[in-house]
Amino acid sequence: MAAPAGVAWHLVVGSLHDDAPVLAGAALLAVAGMLSFAVYRTSLPAVVAALSTAGLASWSHRVDHDAPELPSGSLASEWLLLIALVLLAGALVLLVRQRLGSGTTGALVDGVIVGLGAWLVVWVVLVEPALDVSTDQVLTAVRAVTLGAAIAVLFLAATVIFSDQAATWSVRFLGAATAALLVHVFGRAVEFRSGAAAVRHDVLVDAPIAVMFAMGAAMLLHPSIVHLGATGRSRQSQPIVARILATTAALVAPVIVLASIDPLRPRDRAVRTISVIVLAVAVMARVVQAVRANARSQADLLRIALTDPLTGLPNRTLMIRHIDESLRDARPGRRQPTVLFIDVDRFKNINDSLGHATGDVVLGEVARRIVDAAGPGTTVGRIAGDEFVVLDPDTETPTRSVELADRILDAFRDPVAAPSGDMFVTASIGVAFARRGVRLDAEDLMRHADTAMYRAKDAGRNCIALFDDSMIETVTRRLDLETALHRALERDELRLVHQPILDLDRGRVVGFEALMRWDRGPEGVVSPADFIPVAEETGTIVPLGSWAVRDALGHLREWIDRGLCAPDATMSVNVSPRQLHDPRFVGIVGDALAATGLPAGHLWLEVTESAVITEPEMTLASLRSLNQLGVRIAIDDFGTGYSSLSLLQQFPIQCIKIDRAFVARLGDGGSDNLVRTIRALARAIGADVIAEGVETEDQMNRLLALDCHRAQGYAIARPVPAAEVGAVVARLERIFG
Repeated sequence: MAAPAGVAWHLVVGSLHDDAPVLAGAALLAVAGMLSFAVYRTSLPAVVAALSTAGLASWSHRVDHDAPELPSGSLASEWLLLIALVLLAGALVLLVRQRLGSGTTGALVDGVIVGLGAWLVVWVVLVEPALDVSTDQVLTAVRAVTLGAAIAVLFLAATVIFSDQAATWSVRFLGAATAALLVHVFGRAVEFRSGAAAVRHDVLVDAPIAVMFAMGAAMLLHPSIVHLGATGRSRQSQPIVARILATTAALVAPVIVLASIDPLRPRDRAVRTISVIVLAVAVMARVVQAVRANARSQADLLRIALTDPLTGLPNRTLMIRHIDESLRDARPGRRQPTVLFIDVDRFKNINDSLGHATGDVVLGEVARRIVDAAGPGTTVGRIAGDEFVVLDPDTETPTRSVELADRILDAFRDPVAAPSGDMFVTASIGVAFARRGVRLDAEDLMRHADTAMYRAKDAGRNCIALFDDSMIETVTRRLDLETALHRALERDELRLVHQPILDLDRGRVVGFEALMRWDRGPEGVVSPADFIPVAEETGTIVPLGSWAVRDALGHLREWIDRGLCAPDATMSVNVSPRQLHDPRFVGIVGDALAATGLPAGHLWLEVTESAVITEPEMTLASLRSLNQLGVRIAIDDFGTGYSSLSLLQQFPIQCIKIDRAFVARLGDGGSDNLVRTIRALARAIGADVIAEGVETEDQMNRLLALDCHRAQGYAIARPVPAAEVGAVVARLERIFG
């Protein structure tokens, strides 16, 4: 702390009117240093280095001011300034090491180039002329060393500026303070060139000292001072333009100076020659380093573009290349390539329930097992989240392809060790063999294996499927169905048919079930068993189901108004899990009821047991909201799902529909135990019962004996278009009434 104390003393006892800005700056810097240490717990060496550097520089300035005509005073100020620059250079060296860490070669070489270029200019313009005019060789030597130290500081500052680390405000303020000090140093050198014993005090020499104090205080007071010596975050955009401009200027300026000013003596020529050689070496080193870095970057980019970052396996693009090469190299009559498409079964459940970190661990283990099982000569790639591809370029027969798939499937027999515990993972594998005489490209073979994999999924998962041409027809038909289904509403191809629900005791129609039908015109009628699963999977069921609710309630409103059915008749509409998970669905039902003016109790929504067990919390919330509107809920196809009784007890259920499979057993003296049990369960939870699929009069009589009074089925009436409902209701009530 001697240097700051010394400069404070000299400033206080000196003429205040001449040094007022410097005095104010010194006071500000001292206060900033104390506050920074007290508030931010700034490293004490950093505070001391900042205060000492500024103090020595300002002390040198004060000595120059006090004794401008004395050589001894100039020598003392030169020594003070040299010590300040050495101290600053040491602090910058520590900053470079701490802040930049490894990988600083480019920034260091750029700093060397800037420093050498500046040194050449300084030597020719300032140092060499000063050696000629000065009679004090010691003073001249110290001045030369001072300028050399300034060049070193410039080099270190350039290294920090050109680094890949994003500059904080404290680093910016440090750079500004350093720049101000260098301006002061070079300003003094310009004055020395005139041959004066000391420096005249003007703006070029005095003002930078005040700026240095201000920037130093800002550095110490800014909150980012606590991270000054830490490795910062990388820049989002590298300072390429600034580096090119600075290094270009460092090369062009010496060339101009050397070309304009001839060497004065052999010493001058020697210094110039050595400096130019060192600068050329630095430039060559920088070019070599840049070329190598670019080559590494290109290699890294290529690796990233063609490999999977999690497993390191080839990605889809690279696998397509490998498959294409295998197909080109395959010769007629020789072995042919095989592609295996592997999909981890229900991997989404692992990610959703255990997290993506666990999912990544599982995928890494899956990749390792596939590579080990596939063996040498094969290529394994990961082309999507949980999808892997294996290429065997030399397969003798399709049988050998299936044997390879079986080895891979067998690799999944053992549990996978995950952070949350051991778990069993299965996979579905599709196999596509490039048959001789069939022209295929890589995309075709990959698509065939993918198609076969989906066939394995449909077969129950954890199995193998070998591609055949019929699969293409199935996929093509499904794609056509999906595309047409998206436009079915627009083209008015959908319609509802209605099956009456009969009260067997009274012989009266008490309600209807709305069933969706799709007539594609020239393409024919599509079975609900074909298009409903597609609508569920693609999400098209949401708009289709909303339309069905509105259309069904509109029909019921019309029939009641025309007296075609009882005023208390109900309408049942099937809803899917997708609809119940749609946050807009409750509002859609409410709007449909409001539009028709029907009481909510006229609408029954039928849900299957699968809808109950699929995200039960979300389903329960939707059903409760619907129930609060007054809409009643029925469980459809009861007994065929997997829901537990405890789960069903939580749901607001007002009706249980007995599946046709149980009703069919009532005929021909079959057992009625299941129907009796379901009826007892419904009575226990306070729900009505409707029997589905009644096809004989004997079944109706058995149902009545079991206290099941409501039924629907072909024995009563088939589903009919809305226009025929009036006639069907009249006929049923005439027959059963």
